[in-house]
Order: sequence, then structure tokens, then C-alpha cells
Amino acid sequence: MLTVIIVGVVIGAFALAVGAILGYLSKVRVSKGQVEGAERTAAAILEEAKAKQRETLLEAKEEAIRLRSQGETELKSRRDDVQRLEQRVASKEEGLDRKLEAHERRERENEQQREQIKQERTELEDLRQNQIKEIERVAGLTAAEARELLLTELDTEIRDDAARRLRLVEAELKEDSERRSREILSATMQRLTSDVVGETTVSVVPIPSDEMKGRIIGREGRNIRALEAATGVDLIIDDTPDAVALACFDPVRREIARVALTRLVQDGRIHPTRVEEMVEKARQEVQKTIEESGEEAAVLAKCSGIHPEILKTFGRLKFRTSYGQNQLQHAVESAHIAGMLATEMKANVDVSRRGALLHDLGKAIDHDVEGTHALLGAELAKRFKVKPEVIHCIEAHHDEVEATTVEAVIVQIADAISGARPGARQETLEFYIKRLEALEGVANDFDGVEKAFAIQAGREVRVIVKPEAIDDVDAMRLARDVSKKIEETLQYPGQIKVTVVRETRAVEYAR
Repeated sequence: MLTVIIVGVVIGAFALAVGAILGYLSKVRVSKGQVEGAERTAAAILEEAKAKQRETLLEAKEEAIRLRSQGETELKSRRDDVQRLEQRVASKEEGLDRKLEAHERRERENEQQREQIKQERTELEDLRQNQIKEIERVAGLTAAEARELLLTELDTEIRDDAARRLRLVEAELKEDSERRSREILSATMQRLTSDVVGETTVSVVPIPSDEMKGRIIGREGRNIRALEAATGVDLIIDDTPDAVALACFDPVRREIARVALTRLVQDGRIHPTRVEEMVEKARQEVQKTIEESGEEAAVLAKCSGIHPEILKTFGRLKFRTSYGQNQLQHAVESAHIAGMLATEMKANVDVSRRGALLHDLGKAIDHDVEGTHALLGAELAKRFKVKPEVIHCIEAHHDEVEATTVEAVIVQIADAISGARPGARQETLEFYIKRLEALEGVANDFDGVEKAFAIQAGREVRVIVKPEAIDDVDAMRLARDVSKKIEETLQYPGQIKVTVVRETRAVEYAR
């Protein structure tokens, strides 16, 4: 509104200035008539300016009235809002005052109840003490004595009940575990079959004619001596038609000699230099076969990541047999069985497979190193950073070391199943029985022995002695003497554990 007023004033002043200037100019430069015309024009302009000023002032007043009315309306609205808020605040204050009064009233009531409860509790305690005194007077026992008597009777009753329950649980667990074990073993054996390779301690090389025997022997025996010196194998040339036999305790050397002699016979040129060349080529070929066999066995057993040097040694078992059972196939078969058992028993399948696959690793080097194959295999596995759990399975599979893990026990079971299943080994029943009887006979020859039993397929002899005739020191001496006599008088694979059992039993009958 102020801006409109200022604009009107400026316009009026401007009109007056224009009129004055025009009047002055008209007086100076123009004629009188022109001056009059200019005055009339100026008067008209001035009148128009005044009219516009009056309109502007009127509009400014109207605007001021409108704004004032609008401000009064807003002020009234805000005043009403403030009044409503004040009313709400007052209402809430009244509500809070009422709640505070109610809370104080409840607090007073609770305090009264607490006092009443405290008083009643005191009365109950006095009543309980009076009852205890009356009970003690009637029973003739103090409260401590009665509590001790009650606890003793309760403890005895609980122990008897716990013992009965424990026996029932043990019986149920034993029955269930036996049933579950039979199911696991039957399922495992049913899922696995394997061909068995016959045992050969002598390799036979066919020759085209008996004339070839003379060429193999050579002048003054130089060819046969060169072949035996290069391979470490004995050549047996006898009256057997069209065949030459190779005899050697080491199956790898025997295989090298067989391959070399076969190549020499096919080539026809047999002399010491040629023999050495063929033996070297055969050695390389057999070594390659060993490496491939080790890798193939690891793949079949689902045991990846085994150190290449271990596989090179492990592959030698391809040419090793035990009672007609090929040891490489036995290892793979044991790995499959161990994997199945571990799956059924919720054990570590990978450790069980690897332990079963490598459990006879020591048999690949026991011709060259002294010691049992279980400990030799464990030592070789340690050298190439095999997992400790797998190493324990290897060293414990014949109880040279006590099995402390489920996986080690699984490897023992898998080894026994693979070796003892029907058709696995070609040892005759008659020879097997004679070997067990011989073991038992060696132990029974000693004084103080009551009974002797060959167990675990002849791997252990359990000797029961008379406790009144043999004391603890004599029992240890007897175990050593029996083991020495077995070493001196019998032939057997691997090792035999001698266990002497001395026990005293007290038996009485309740009538």
C-alpha cells in the first residue's frame, strides 16, 4: 500500500514539474497564444495527474482495509487455536493429577499388603517352628538327624533305581548296537565284489623252442649270469618244455626280469650288452607302470591329492600278493569298504578311505627296510606330510599302535573284511588250519599254559596261563619265550602278536 502512495506522489510531482517547465518555455520562446495553449495543456495534465492520484489513494486505502481484515481473521484463528491448546493442556493436567492420586492410593494399599504379608509370614514361621519342635518331641529326632536319615534313604532308593535303569539301557544299547553293526557290515559286504588275482611266486616266460634255452644261457653261461646280475633274479632253466622260470622274492625285480627276457626272446639278439640295455628299458617301463597303477588306484579309491612320491611307492603293490590276493586291489577294495562303513557310522569318510588305501604302504618297501609294514608305511607317510589322522590309521591297523579313533577301527575292519571274505585268498582250508594248530602247539608246549588260541587269522596267539603256576613276571617272560620259539620254528607272513593272559577269578553261588 505504501508503494502505491509513493508512486502516486511521484506522478503528481512529475506532472507539476512538466507543467512548470512548459509554462516557462512558453513564456520565453513562444507567443502568448502558445503560452495559453501550453497552460491549458499543463492544467489538463495536472488535472489528470490529480485524478490518478485520487484513484491510487483510493486503491491503496482499499488494499490496506483488505489486509487489515485478513490479518484480523488470521489473528482470530490463531487465538482460537491457542485457546484449544490451552484447554487440551488443562485437560491433560487434570488427567495426570487423577492418575497421580490413583498411583499414590495404590502405593498406600500395596504398603499395607506388604505389612500384612510380613506379619503373616512371621506367624507362619512361628507356627512351623512350633510344628518342628512338636515333631522332634514325638519322633525323638532332631531336624538335622531326620534330614540326614531321609536323604540317606532317598539316595539309596535313587541309586537302586538308577542301577536298574542303567542295566536296562545297557541291554537295549547292546542289542541295538549289535543289530546295527550286522546291518552295516552286511550292507557294506553286499555292495562290494572284487576279482582276485592268483598268487605267483615264480614268473614263467614262454619261449618259441628249447633251442632258445641255450641262447639264453650263452657261451659258458655269460648271458644268464649277465641277466641275473642285472635284475637280481634267479633263472630256472630245466626240462620244462618251451618255458623259462624266474624266481625272486621281490615281485618288482621279478617283473623287470620277465619283461626284459620277453623282449630278448622276441628280438633274438642275446648277449651281455644287449641284456643290460633291455633290463634298463624294462626297468623304466615297469617304473612307469608302477606310477600309473598308483595313480589309477588313487582315482578308483576316490583319494585325490596324494603325494606323487607316495603313489610311486604305492604302485609297487601291483606286483605284490598275499595268499593269492593282489595287494593293490586289496588296498582299493579296503578303501571302498572303509568309505561305506564310515558313511554308515557317520565318521570321517575321507580319512577312512585314505587310511584304508595306504594301510599296506609299508609292504612296498619291507623287502628293503627292516620293520613291520604298518610302522614302515606310517613312517613313509610322515615323511611326505600325510595327515596325522591317516598316519594313525596306517600304524594301528595291526595293533602295533593302539587305535584311538573311529576311523582307525574302521580301517582295521575294512582290512579284515577284504582279506577274509570268501574267495579273497587262495590259501587252502587244510593249510590254514594246520598253521593255526602249529601256532597253538608252540604255546601249549610251555609249562603253566592252560589253553592257547590262535586268533585274527593267525596274526595273534592268546595264551591263558594258570595263575597259581605263573606270576606276573613269569607271564612277561613266557610271552617273550613263545614269540622267540615261533620265530625259530614257524614260517609266517608279517608278524604274530603273543598275548599272555593271567587272571584270578572268585566264584560264589547265592543259595
